[in-house]
Amino acid sequence: MFNVFDFYEKMEDGKIMLSFKGVITPDLLSSILQIMESKLDNLGEEPRQRKKVYNVLVECLQNLYHHGEVLTSTPALADKASLFLIGRNDNGLYRIITGNYILNKSIPELKSKIEQINAMNREQLKAYYLQTLNNEFYSEKGGGGLGIIDIARKSGQKFDYSFSKVDEEFSFFSLVITVNNV
Repeated sequence: MFNVFDFYEKMEDGKIMLSFKGVITPDLLSSILQIMESKLDNLGEEPRQRKKVYNVLVECLQNLYHHGEVLTSTPALADKASLFLIGRNDNGLYRIITGNYILNKSIPELKSKIEQINAMNREQLKAYYLQTLNNEFYSEKGGGGLGIIDIARKSGQKFDYSFSKVDEEFSFFSLVITVNNV
């Protein structure tokens, strides 16, 4: 039998505040953000830190919603579209973990973008954000690439990421974001 207390203890030890696995919908986005806003308030977090964490959460969840592949062509994977976790360690650092399926053909471009962002300092990120904002380029899913740049700017940390091949068409993209203290 599945031991729920063991599972609870693992989440408690990992300082997991909220986790979700499934298909991201607009209603779910609103609910998660309301829950996290309440949790951040209850923790007595400084307003500046609360705003920073909340803004990074919004961008992460929007990325899952807009850019994750819903695997309708693979029924066994259709309900496993996305993964989201947020935790806070004893030092007050927040860790946001997202995961979603991605087309293998999309990996080189995303990896290149993340590596480019990871190589930039704060001033370079700001300039890149403004350049991207003004170039009026939109991906086939409608994004201009500002979200991931904004996450890097607000988190103050480099991205940790990986791609795990699922089959010839899809991989699972994992992104770990640590949000600096104020």
